[in-house]
Amino acid sequence: MADPKPEVPVKTGAVDSHCHLFLIDGDPAVVVERARTSGVDRIVCVGVDPETSARSLELAESLEGVFATAGMHPHDAASFDRSEGARIEELLGAPLVIGVGECGLDFFRMRSPREDQIRCLEAHIALSNECGKPMVVHVRDAWPDVLRVLDEGSAERVVIHCFSGDAEVARECAARGYWISFAGNITYPKNEHLRQAARSVNLEHILVETDSPFLSPQAVRGSDNEPANVIATIDAVASARGTSFENVVAATSDNARSLFAGLRKWKTAPNTRSSSRLHRGLRV
Repeated sequence: MADPKPEVPVKTGAVDSHCHLFLIDGDPAVVVERARTSGVDRIVCVGVDPETSARSLELAESLEGVFATAGMHPHDAASFDRSEGARIEELLGAPLVIGVGECGLDFFRMRSPREDQIRCLEAHIALSNECGKPMVVHVRDAWPDVLRVLDEGSAERVVIHCFSGDAEVARECAARGYWISFAGNITYPKNEHLRQAARSVNLEHILVETDSPFLSPQAVRGSDNEPANVIATIDAVASARGTSFENVVAATSDNARSLFAGLRKWKTAPNTRSSSRLHRGLRV
């Protein structure tokens, strides 16, 4: 679905709405600077358990333009208990923690039992509803169940991270008001279903991400991914939709800033540290 009348792009940098800086080899500061040089000025570092969520917050506190999320990946859902939930809830109190997750359902690898994954996802929905921060949801081979659980929990602000469904699923997610985030695998030749999905919904529902260090775009496939490469994802979405790169970078950046309120409220001072509860950010 082409955009017939592209709007004048907003002068803003791109947003990598999902990466894992703590898994990337090398100095995170250097990785972030490469992203900034490439035109990416906001990076969301996504935690997958309490430990990596805390590490994501540390990175957000020390690197300008980096923000964090806190949650438990479905692979580790079997270990999610009241203590783990309390640790995640505490992290969600920090202004630089702007989302709940990564959480969700993965019935492909099944590293945690189905019932534990559903229980963990339900807890994250409750956390999101309580704190008002959006959910970052992982889905593999579990579309009917994840959509049912999100609906039953009255989840409202939902990002379907690294979208893997087809156009029909994309339209269903958009109809529910969810955001659909495309990663580097949209550039793979075999993934025409993802390109069809990208053109099947309004641009206002689309985000872009790297999921780095995973899912490097086709041009650099085989090497570790990093936030700078979100530019290739934006280019692929633009090509699929028959619109300009500038239109997609402006729209997806605006979408991310609208969804993750912290992206437009906070700027961190480089090489500074503070407590989660008393973070001293500079408002912009």
